[in-house]
Amino acid sequence: MKIDIWSDIVCPFCYLGKRRLEAALATFEHADEVEVTWHSFELDRGAQPVSDLPLVDLVARKYGTSREQAVAQHRSMAEAAAELGLAFNWEQARYGNTFDAHRVVHLAAEHGLADAAHERLMRAYFTDGLAVGDREVLVGLAGEIGLDPDVVRAMLESDDYGNHVRSDEATAKMLGIESVPFFVLDRKYGVSGAQPPEVFTQALQTAWETRHEVPEPVAAGGGCGGGCGAGGCGGACSA
Repeated sequence: MKIDIWSDIVCPFCYLGKRRLEAALATFEHADEVEVTWHSFELDRGAQPVSDLPLVDLVARKYGTSREQAVAQHRSMAEAAAELGLAFNWEQARYGNTFDAHRVVHLAAEHGLADAAHERLMRAYFTDGLAVGDREVLVGLAGEIGLDPDVVRAMLESDDYGNHVRSDEATAKMLGIESVPFFVLDRKYGVSGAQPPEVFTQALQTAWETRHEVPEPVAAGGGCGGGCGAGGCGGACSA
């Protein structure tokens, strides 16, 4: 069974959703027969590689909210992350363009390291305060998961894997995906947002039981999972 995930490196709910799916897979008896594929989704294509503005100021300016509202939102997301054992150090987060980071993930996928790349890049952004839009930072992070730094640097200086990113985003548009994270199970069932583990568990079971049926149009699952899209992030719920 295959799970396709559209996600962005700097999307807090994508990190939460990743953990909640992992929690569901940990209790799923057929987990060793599940293949996860990561797909690119940029929340802000026009972002600079690295922003000097504090994250909450940038979010408040971009989405037309007050700084106080942005701070409250990020505190809430940090609390939800803490419940999953994640440290969301939003006060030191360095927002930036994620196009190159997604290219690194695609390169990592060629070596079976896509999940490791996604995990390290998210931790770098949310916990370590590293600028994932900085190419030298990306080279160092890729080296940590086992990629050759020279190969990564050469890739970043080229146009390689850019078409992979754009293809993922074109597919997302075709499927009607407007916010992330978005999970497609066995090309049939869609789960939108950072749903609680029990929602993923039910979706996994349903997809497994109907895996031999002809795929139907993807339908998004409901629930209280939060996500990020063009209008910002919202809708968090506790694990």
